Amino acid sequence: MKLATLLDHLESIAPPALQESYDNSGLLTGQRGMEISSALLTLDCTEAVVDEAIANGCNLIIAHHPIVFGGLKKINGKNYVERVIIKAIKHDIAIYAIHTNLDNVPGGVNGKICERLGLQNTRILAAKSGVLRKLITFCPQQQADEVRTALFGAGAGHIGNYDECSYNTEGTGTFRAGEGSDPFVGEKGKRHFEAETKIEVIYPAHLESALLKALFAAHPYEEVAFDLVPLANSWAQAGSGMIGELPEELPLKAFLDKLKSDMRTACIRYTPVEGKTVKKVAVCGGAGSFLLGAALGAGADVLVTADFKYHQFFDGEGRIVIADIGHYESEQFTKELLEGLIRKKFPTFALRLSGINTNPINYHF
Repeated sequence: MKLATLLDHLESIAPPALQESYDNSGLLTGQRGMEISSALLTLDCTEAVVDEAIANGCNLIIAHHPIVFGGLKKINGKNYVERVIIKAIKHDIAIYAIHTNLDNVPGGVNGKICERLGLQNTRILAAKSGVLRKLITFCPQQQADEVRTALFGAGAGHIGNYDECSYNTEGTGTFRAGEGSDPFVGEKGKRHFEAETKIEVIYPAHLESALLKALFAAHPYEEVAFDLVPLANSWAQAGSGMIGELPEELPLKAFLDKLKSDMRTACIRYTPVEGKTVKKVAVCGGAGSFLLGAALGAGADVLVTADFKYHQFFDGEGRIVIADIGHYESEQFTKELLEGLIRKKFPTFALRLSGINTNPINYHF
């Protein structure tokens, strides 16, 4: 199938617009219009992974971490990043990264950790702001329901567990049709008064193009009046980390044993809290020290994440257990996550999970 068909599916789940500003998710090599025969799923795209793709006839590599984060001024093979890019291009292999945008959706990397730990009543820990907008439009009252339905169908009007949310105000609009116009109501050259409905809906910014297309298709006017307003509201359906509850409260040691087993980690660096039991658990795949305040504010007993620095462990203040399980260990199940997301839509497409452990850190016991 076309690469674009697969990427459109993945991007409907984890829109690229939700990635963090420092990230470089997306198509790194290849063209969206190319034909793909099979894909290799991996956490990191290393030279060994590209060799694995070549050996198995995979012309697409889907990685969690982008191999390219910054700009490349020269590509001559002087480091592993350049060598990976050269080899992939030489063998016509597309590389696609789905990183913080997959971190920032409920069914993504952090949702997978919650699933592994058996957490219930899960939600986003730190909701993302700056991604919601409001569309305001005006149309004849008789056509208002048709326009609302089109906007809802394009994804507008979702607030929490509610959908088809809108605010509607009845009023009077005026206009005068000029030369070359074809007015739906009124006469050319005469000021017209029309009973109209003002419709207001909110939507995530990545749906804006589809929303405007639906608006223009459903609206009866030749010239559609509309406003697009950025909102400061946070969006509970996207953001960093997740939080949930264990089915039953556990002593700290029992939870740590479960965590080590469920996440297949060799060791856990943690802050002991005397007499602590665990019920509410916050998680963040990869480096999650920035979420400590949010975890404390949400009343979490434990924050499961990675890449805490020595002095940051003191910031738990004896109120929360910081459990650092390792960066690779926290994200290693992303391959299985991607496999499930793709197979649900394309059950017969050839997928292979990389057999290479790309963890650059080893432990000596």
